[in-house]
Amino acid sequence: MAIVTISRQYGSGGSEVAERVARALGWQLYDNAVVDSVAARLGMTPAEVSAREERVPTLGERFASAMSLAAPEALITGEYAVIPPSEDRIVAVTQRVMEEAVQAGPAVIVGRGAQCLLATRSDALHVFCYAPLESLTEYAMKTLGLKPDEARRKVIDMNARREEYVKRHWKREWRDLANYHLCVNTAWLGIDGAAELVTRMAKERLG
Repeated sequence: MAIVTISRQYGSGGSEVAERVARALGWQLYDNAVVDSVAARLGMTPAEVSAREERVPTLGERFASAMSLAAPEALITGEYAVIPPSEDRIVAVTQRVMEEAVQAGPAVIVGRGAQCLLATRSDALHVFCYAPLESLTEYAMKTLGLKPDEARRKVIDMNARREEYVKRHWKREWRDLANYHLCVNTAWLGIDGAAELVTRMAKERLG
C-alpha cells in the first residue's frame, strides 16, 4: 500500500500540509486519528496520550516502565492495558495502530516515528517539513498568543522533545536527511506550495 509519512518541526505547518496532501490524493489521514485510537485501546484520553508523547519521561517513569515490562502481574485484562500505561507501551500501541493503517490502504501518516517504522518499505515517501526558527516562532506567536521570547522557547522545547522521541525509541537522528526522500521548507514554499510538491511527488513515485 502506498504511504506518505510527514515528519514536521513544531511550527512548520506540517500537519496542515499532510491534511492537504491526503485530501488531494483521496487517501486516509492519520494524525489525530492515531492518538484517538491509541487512547481508546489503553483506556486513556487523547489529551493524556498527546501529553505523554510530547515530553521526555522522568527517571522514575522509565524505571516503572522497565518494571512493568519485566513483571507480567503488572498487566490487567485487555491486550494493551497497563497500570499505569508506560511510555514504551504507548509507543508499542502507536506502532500497532500505524501498521494497521498501512494494511488498510493508501494513507498519509503524521509524525510519531512513522518514517522509521516504515523506513524499509519501497512504497513509502518520507517527507520532512521544516522552516527557519523565525518562521517557527511566528507560528507559535500567532497560534498560541505567546510573546516572542515565550514562542521561541516553546518551539525549541517542542522540537527537542520530538528529536528525543525518535532517538529514544528508534535510535535515529530525527533531523538526519537520510531518513527522508523529500525535505520541504514551508516558509519558502508556503503550506499550499509544500502540499502541491508532496502530492506531485507521491503521484510520480507511488502511482
